[in-house]
Amino acid sequence: MSLNFISVFLIAVALAMDAFSVSLTKGFTQPQLKKEQILYYGLFFGFFQFMMPVIGYYCVSTISSAIESFASIIGFVLLLAIGLNMIRESLSSDDGEVTDEFSFKEVTLLAIATSIDAFAVGITFALFNDPIWISSIIIGIIAFAFSIAGIFLGKKLGDYFGDKFQILGGVILILIGIKILLGL
Repeated sequence: MSLNFISVFLIAVALAMDAFSVSLTKGFTQPQLKKEQILYYGLFFGFFQFMMPVIGYYCVSTISSAIESFASIIGFVLLLAIGLNMIRESLSSDDGEVTDEFSFKEVTLLAIATSIDAFAVGITFALFNDPIWISSIIIGIIAFAFSIAGIFLGKKLGDYFGDKFQILGGVILILIGIKILLGL
């Protein structure tokens, strides 16, 4: 059985929701992001959302079940650490300014953490014997677009509501981590 384009598109949108939420958070906690930094977020989120299904697809074996059992824990720990750090920075900021700065390390960790569920989707594609490359490209493009849109929307919300959104952003990341951990 092969999934049609609409099914793959809907899967891509569902997978992109975590990236969108994190990007929204980064938009309102990092209003100073430059266009090239926003592009990095989109590229990193899109790349990892593209690659994880491919990795899952080609790892369908006994090793895949071992990796999959730890994937949710890894995603949870990464998002928990980043979320707690955002909350800590917001509460320790003396002058009310957001201290969160752009970091390639953080972008990479966020991209990995939010794309772990795409690994399981790759396994599913393998079980359905679906071609992985076109599906993964669609998933990556959707994640890229949602990430960019999330940052711009987050910047607008941050301008409107102020810098206390950094605490909310940290809480959102922790909740996404819990969602990944519980497999919801």
